[in-house]
Amino acid sequence: MRRIIVCGLLSSLACAAIGADAPRGYTTRLPEDEVMYFVLPDRFENGDPANDRGGLAGDRLTTGFDPTHKGFYHGGDLEGLTARLDYIQGMGATAIWLGPIYKNKPVQGPPGEESAGYHGYWITDFTRVDPHFGEEADMRAFVDAAHARGMKVYLDIITNHTADVIQYRECVGTPCAYRSRADYPYSRRGGVKGAPINAGFLGDGVRSSANFALLKDADYAYTPFVPPAEADVKVPAWLNDLRLYHNRGNSDFWGESSLHGDFVGLDDLLTENPRVVQGFIDIYGAWIEKYRIDGFRIDTARHVNPEFWQSFVPAMLNRARALGIPNFHIFGEVAADGVDVAQLARHTRADKLPTVLDFGFAGAVRELLGKDAGTSVLARLYEDDVLYEGGAITGLRLPTFTGNHDFGRLAWMIRDANPDMGDDELAQRVMLGNAMMFLLRGVPVVYSGDEQGFIGHGVDQAARQDLFASQVASYNDQVLLGTSDTTRVANFNRQHPMYAQVAGLAKLRHEYMALRRGRQVVRAHGRTPGLFAVSRIGNDGREIVIAFNTSKSALMANVEVEVGTRVFKTVRGPCPVSTSAPGSVEIKLLPLSYVVCVGAQ
Repeated sequence: MRRIIVCGLLSSLACAAIGADAPRGYTTRLPEDEVMYFVLPDRFENGDPANDRGGLAGDRLTTGFDPTHKGFYHGGDLEGLTARLDYIQGMGATAIWLGPIYKNKPVQGPPGEESAGYHGYWITDFTRVDPHFGEEADMRAFVDAAHARGMKVYLDIITNHTADVIQYRECVGTPCAYRSRADYPYSRRGGVKGAPINAGFLGDGVRSSANFALLKDADYAYTPFVPPAEADVKVPAWLNDLRLYHNRGNSDFWGESSLHGDFVGLDDLLTENPRVVQGFIDIYGAWIEKYRIDGFRIDTARHVNPEFWQSFVPAMLNRARALGIPNFHIFGEVAADGVDVAQLARHTRADKLPTVLDFGFAGAVRELLGKDAGTSVLARLYEDDVLYEGGAITGLRLPTFTGNHDFGRLAWMIRDANPDMGDDELAQRVMLGNAMMFLLRGVPVVYSGDEQGFIGHGVDQAARQDLFASQVASYNDQVLLGTSDTTRVANFNRQHPMYAQVAGLAKLRHEYMALRRGRQVVRAHGRTPGLFAVSRIGNDGREIVIAFNTSKSALMANVEVEVGTRVFKTVRGPCPVSTSAPGSVEIKLLPLSYVVCVGAQ
């Protein structure tokens, strides 16, 4: 069957990869060929105001809808996202990472601290679209429209937890401290001195269905219960079984509790149990089959035991291949501070996750541009690519980012560390970070709003501004970088300097394969702010020299290149016309700038 593909502003690379006779020809692109755009649908565009309250009646504590409060639904939906695909594609994005769109518990939290599930991470029904975002037909229309443009769609998935439904009788209304397996073993009710329960259960290390069938009592640490009104709220129905949760209280994100504790009260699933493993294979396999999804971003991946991923990931890849999706991209969230690559790489080896979000890159950029660290911080990051399963090849596929919906935007991080910095310098630094994300190894991820100069006031809710006209006072009090606008008006400005920069950088990646798949060789770095230079070398041997100046002073330096590279074409200048001597080229850089020089042999 022939398909009509509308390439729009998509690059010639992406369009060329789309075969008119192939049902999914564009999926021949490898993960490293993509430019991702991450969007929370509630904060992007309101296409249908009729679904703002999710079909519920009442005030915001019932419907979750309050467009004036940063912690509640604002009205963005799938129909709005579909209507703005041309805007997203116009900046060169080839893949959309869609924040969770599953049915959520509308509101949760103790009295006076309530907020809504607008972000999508408080799931009650894993099988359907949340009515605040639309219906199944809207999801299908969105995916089909993206695919018709040659764009991929990645779903944000969660297996670690559900919404906060389970309560504990020992601490109703208050946070419950974590209770360990040593102090509260599965074999005793209420602790080591309690009454015997779960006779014959061999512990969660024996991961057989027969063994977990012996886990009949969930009262080993706390006495869990579900309020009658929510007794059957979770879908599929097996999720309502208390024995399929750890029930040990809140995680303190340290040691054992990192795997077995509730994530800030959210019900933590017993992912060691084969029933849970198969349940999620069925759930997310159905999403692939129903909508022909192209990849998954895995939320809270580090808080799930490795054996779960060792079963889940191959099952998802096999399901995708069977449906004609050969390059299904899976990347896990392993939230980390700083530039500790080992804790990221561990999950590609122990868990067998294909890739993880590159928090190391985000941390390095934050140190470089916000704290004036030496450029060696990036060199060390790339030296450690060998730690990932697959080494440098995996490095090419790591999604790189500078900020996100949880940890805040790069602009805020820089300003927070430098409160007296002017807007012009802040914009220069943010744009330098964009260039690093697009030109260095990895798959760039643009967080929705960064391309419009959004800054924010912090992390989490403070970094989740609306692109459509906002009514949130703490969003609207801030002038955006690059314009005189605020979030009080809609921000889909294709002439915005950061939108233009992103589009230009994406075009470069699409034009030069070495920027996507090329081997990266670090050429220059230092202990202080200043020069960082790399070569990206393609399979054809063509070398692209990229150099950055992270300091506020102009610089000139000799940079090593391949001996066979003799002359250069300026892509983003100023670039030298030729080498100074075989194997060396003189690079000149203005403050807080970068150059891209394409070599010819």
